[in-house]
Amino acid sequence: MKIIFDCRYTRIGRHDGISRYGSRLVEELSKLHPVTMLISDKRQLELLPDLPWELASSPTGAGEPFVAFQVNKLKPDVVFTPMQTMGPFGRKYTLVTTVHDLIYYKHPTPPHNLPWPVRAMWRIYHLTWAFQRALLNRADAHVTDSQTTRDQMLEHRLTKRPISVVTLGTDSITESPVRAVPTSRELVYMGSYMPYKNVELLARAMQDLPGYTLHLMSRADDDVKAFLSELAPESSLIFHNGATDEVYVETLSRATALVSASRDEGFGLPQVEAMAVGTPVVLSDTPIFREISASAGGFFDPDEPAALVREIKALEDPAVWQSRSTAARSRSAEFTWAKGAAELSQVLHDAVAARARTRQ
Repeated sequence: MKIIFDCRYTRIGRHDGISRYGSRLVEELSKLHPVTMLISDKRQLELLPDLPWELASSPTGAGEPFVAFQVNKLKPDVVFTPMQTMGPFGRKYTLVTTVHDLIYYKHPTPPHNLPWPVRAMWRIYHLTWAFQRALLNRADAHVTDSQTTRDQMLEHRLTKRPISVVTLGTDSITESPVRAVPTSRELVYMGSYMPYKNVELLARAMQDLPGYTLHLMSRADDDVKAFLSELAPESSLIFHNGATDEVYVETLSRATALVSASRDEGFGLPQVEAMAVGTPVVLSDTPIFREISASAGGFFDPDEPAALVREIKALEDPAVWQSRSTAARSRSAEFTWAKGAAELSQVLHDAVAARARTRQ
């Protein structure tokens, strides 16, 4: 079986979430089965494993609806893409796509780094479920990151095709030492500053957490910095402007907790990254955070800064903090890229077999 893995979403120079997802999953999948990567720029190879590759057009280009005519020449049995927007028209192979979340139906503002034509199409696409249904029903199968998102897809009847959960993993360090109770009071946030992320609640909560600092690891523009700084006490926010992986892990590894007030997620990988190094997680009380962190998490109402403050202050008890740290490490063991790759491998084989049966 010839597998092509769509790696055209790999960033140049530094991973974002989708880029890291594709890179790590294709690496682990290649340990189970030969894989050919599909890229759109040779510079992407710097962040990808050393595997066979082929070039195709950009996934954000005008010709994406008809990319199958390029891919057909490679004669794959199955193509896996880490998004759901790979053009299905004219394909001669099994296609498995990914739906990470349905966030943008509730929160339609597109990422600001996309070209304006793509942002315009983004808004139009999310005005109705019809576009999503039409696209998903032209593939053979789908994966998603969580049972929460799978349930939402079923609720909205988004596809007649099979939907499987392929969990994400983490690059952290199952060998990391058991943590001691921290001597400083540091909190970590990793994620974007889009409105649904609700980062302003974290900043407001700092008013009632004297002695704490909040590390904001992702790159923030000047407007975001000014807005959040007005909400929090002076010097309580530390902007890392896009921390390296090494700085991120080092900061996580000494923090009191990782915090997120996000109103929606498809998975929430930072919570697993934190748990893997024994750092407790304090999260908004949403179904997805409950699913991933389970009893290891501390949860609060995302409309109440005081509720977040109570959860943080509970961790000032050394026994509580140590118990939550131990629970976090244990829970993180459920999420590995190797496990995700094994789940994906089964989905790909099943999809190829199902397509073959329908063509007999």
